[in-house]
Amino acid sequence: AQTQRSLENFEIGNEKMPREVIYGFANLKKACALVNYELGRLDEQKKVAISKACESVLAGELDDEFPLVVWQTGSGTQSNMNMNEVVAHKAIEILGGDFAKDKLVHPNDDVNKGQSSNDTYPTAMRIAEVVAVVDDLIPAINQLKNTLEAKSKSFESIVKIGRTHLQDATPLTLGQELGGYVAMLDANLKQIDDALVYCKELAIGGTAVGTGLNSHPEFSLRVAQSLNNFMPKNYGFVSQPNKFHALTGHDAEVVLSGALKALAANLMKIANDIRWLASGPRCGIGEITIPENEPGSSIMPGKVNPTQAEAMTMVAVQVMGNDATVGFAASQGNFELNVFKPVIAYNILQSIKLLADAMRSFDKNCAVGIEPVREKIDGYLHNSLMLVTALNPYIGYEKAALIAKTAYKNGTTLREEAISLGLLSGEEFDKYVKPEEMISPKA
Repeated sequence: AQTQRSLENFEIGNEKMPREVIYGFANLKKACALVNYELGRLDEQKKVAISKACESVLAGELDDEFPLVVWQTGSGTQSNMNMNEVVAHKAIEILGGDFAKDKLVHPNDDVNKGQSSNDTYPTAMRIAEVVAVVDDLIPAINQLKNTLEAKSKSFESIVKIGRTHLQDATPLTLGQELGGYVAMLDANLKQIDDALVYCKELAIGGTAVGTGLNSHPEFSLRVAQSLNNFMPKNYGFVSQPNKFHALTGHDAEVVLSGALKALAANLMKIANDIRWLASGPRCGIGEITIPENEPGSSIMPGKVNPTQAEAMTMVAVQVMGNDATVGFAASQGNFELNVFKPVIAYNILQSIKLLADAMRSFDKNCAVGIEPVREKIDGYLHNSLMLVTALNPYIGYEKAALIAKTAYKNGTTLREEAISLGLLSGEEFDKYVKPEEMISPKA
């Protein structure tokens, strides 16, 4: 009944409640049934039926029974009752009854026993967030990181010119450049892991306003332990110590979203670098090649574009927008309850999904195929005026700058002008300016 009322009252948009939240609810309702049975608050027959009904939800057998949109009550009450009703009806069916007339399992009195939408929805969304990060996002980060790490090692002896401010700078290796990307993703993994500490804290047991009215003193702790015991892996869920904070605050989601935004920022940088370095084929930088996956233009024959980089950068800006929504929504905890929970969950989970998918796609269709163009790399390297930096310790900054400016003005090489200006002999220049020796500090 409440599900139908929600469908009629909230005809807003097409954004359905994320499937991850639905499955988070199913895991939670199963855990609650098991714990209520342990505490003597639910009989064994109902416990078994509710558990099996939840397992049917988790198997995807009842996906069509969850039609509600994100744009509903800010506590997620309609989605909680949607789950309660679906599980109760399925449990009645399991017990051999007809849910239309037999009330063998009640959605509120049995499935929702000792619970409120105000503590179940934030718990379901936390379960969804942790599972999505652990099972989807982290493996995707590692997949891309491992590819870039292998490329970095493969290219560690290829010396190239560096660039700062979009201008020529001193040399580094292509391996060092890609190694910076690897370090970025390593940092992102640590930041996300730190954020998960707070997301593993569950609100269940707080019921309506955080006092735990109609619950049991051991309920929250036992539900967290139950989830860790029967879910596919131990995700480390714990009872949030202060349930008033749990119901009204979503700073954990702000921290997680911030970590996702940091990942998006790094992916934006990586994708932009790769497409710039691969730009061309004749009039760009062209230091690397990337896979030619599909025609790039409907009018220019033979054109191939860096589409994987473009897709990943679009994902990055979407994640940054999602982060703004999460921050605003989390700030709206009035008194004992934040009533922006569904939109927080929707944006967090969308960010996780987009980032994971984009990294896998970028890895499979771009990163694995990165190859150096040695001729271009060497040409830029040996024609760069910034190699003059190696002369600073020998002739000083001012004289080195004179050589660079004169070479630029005359269209000549650094070596030619060093000799012409009488500052160095050819032999001295060759001794001091060795790009391969400019890629690390010296004692």
